[in-house]
Amino acid sequence: MPPKLLADDGRNIVIRPLAYCRERDLAKYARLRDFPLIPCDLCGSQENLQRQQIKAMLAEWEKKSPGRSNNIFRALQNVAPSQLADAGLFDFRNLILDRAGARAPYAFDADETSRSSVEQPLKFVKPGRTG
Repeated sequence: MPPKLLADDGRNIVIRPLAYCRERDLAKYARLRDFPLIPCDLCGSQENLQRQQIKAMLAEWEKKSPGRSNNIFRALQNVAPSQLADAGLFDFRNLILDRAGARAPYAFDADETSRSSVEQPLKFVKPGRTG
């Protein structure tokens, strides 16, 4: 979920002002300020929930590869619809490359005889082989 999200109904905006803060930094600040802990049944603080399992997985990744969590977060900030698997956001079915490597809006399954030479699909060859 992004730091600012328009609800599907278009009537509400969810704002997460601390989205860019690490949980451990927030916990440290809360202890310094002596903020009270308020139990919550909805926030994922219970044991054995998926949120806790993902949190443990990320912590393990961070131990094995320091900085991985930051890399994942940075990747989430620089996404193009063509990099996702949602055909509603990007028309993969009609995507091919022309000979210059630019995107061209032709279908993969279109009749091959109706395409010009520029529109022909690229032929993939194993390295070290020709033709």
